[in-house]
Amino acid sequence: MAGKDNAKKIPVNGIKASGKQSETNDSVNPDAQEDQVSQDAAAQKDAADPMQEMADTLEMLKKESAENYDRFLRANAELENYKKRSMREMTEFKKFANEQLVRDMLPVVDDLERAVSHANDDSDSCKQVIDGLHLTLGEIKKVLKRYNVMQINALCEPFDPNFHQAMLQEESDGHPENTVIKEFQKGYLMNDRLLRPAMVVVSKPPADKKKTEDA
Repeated sequence: MAGKDNAKKIPVNGIKASGKQSETNDSVNPDAQEDQVSQDAAAQKDAADPMQEMADTLEMLKKESAENYDRFLRANAELENYKKRSMREMTEFKKFANEQLVRDMLPVVDDLERAVSHANDDSDSCKQVIDGLHLTLGEIKKVLKRYNVMQINALCEPFDPNFHQAMLQEESDGHPENTVIKEFQKGYLMNDRLLRPAMVVVSKPPADKKKTEDA
């Protein structure tokens, strides 16, 4: 009887143990299944990702390429502007490099012109001296012309503050108002830039004529 009882108990214990293990496995399986699902989804995602990743990379490279090209165009434009500006500055420098020298020569021209004018007024002056002054003055003016230095023609011209400096106003019947009627000192241009203005006397209507017009 004892042997039979023991023989019957063994399977029962085995069944119970097996049932306990089955219960344990059942309690673990949901997580395992969830992990498996996640892994499968990740595997599918990894399988699809390379194409998407390539597309994203290509889009990023296109964007970077466009930005780099835009930077290149800007840098190239700045370089071209710099070249043009440098060329203009160099041209201006060459045109006016001798400006100060010419300025320093102008008083010499003034003195020679005054000497010629006074010598012509003096009948006792030596003709050779006058001829020498004329020759010297002519040579200096040729040098000035070679550097594109030109006298400003002011006499009998309307007063222009851009080229004339009014020293006096003088009544005149023979000229329209604001006309240059005398020159104290000639003005000069160098490459169309003002070196110095002409110092002039400007006409104005006589006082009695002005009173008549006002009346």
